Amino acid sequence: MKNSDKIKENLVKSINKNVRTSTRKLNVILRGIVGKKVNIALRDLTFSNKRISHDVKKTISSAVANAENNFQYDIDKLFIKEAYVGKSIVMKRFRPRAKGRASPIKKPYSNLTIILSDKNKFVEENGTKS
Repeated sequence: MKNSDKIKENLVKSINKNVRTSTRKLNVILRGIVGKKVNIALRDLTFSNKRISHDVKKTISSAVANAENNFQYDIDKLFIKEAYVGKSIVMKRFRPRAKGRASPIKKPYSNLTIILSDKNKFVEENGTKS
């Protein structure tokens, strides 16, 4: 097996489609949790003031459940390797304005992807220590 194939086996992914927020608002939260251990990231999201942090927390919990049930990883050694967001649909609505006019309102949705990795297995395969 190639080295890249071994690394792919360590990755655990969870995708949350159609999250009701814009990508700009979600990206701020994701930049703060990448590289952290899972329990620290969940703690930070619990005490966050942002409304959308609850959905990010649910996605991370789903990824942890996938790692535990499907790959038998130790959940204490998991960390967030990647977290990224992409655009989804945009609902277009109209709001009545003065003099019989209407102004458009865009309600964007996002796709959230969280990728976890087991720190010990990642270190063993790459030969680096962190």
